[in-house]
Amino acid sequence: MEIFLTSILVLTSLFLIVLVLLHKGRGGGLSDMFGGGVSSSLGGSSVAERNLDRLTVGIGIIWFATVIGLGMYLAYR
Repeated sequence: MEIFLTSILVLTSLFLIVLVLLHKGRGGGLSDMFGGGVSSSLGGSSVAERNLDRLTVGIGIIWFATVIGLGMYLAYR
């Protein structure tokens, strides 16, 4: 059981990293602080972005449940 939960945790962690990196940036970071990077987000999010958001949240919930499950398993074993 421990190996199963650990492997699910590793897979969801890697998948979350990829999904977060696929998201479009919301701000300009340091370049915005110094006057560069003038960008406007007038349009709403596209269908692909909304699906990416949903997938990221879903994988995040699975990751969180796996962390809790692994912690409980290791605590009460």
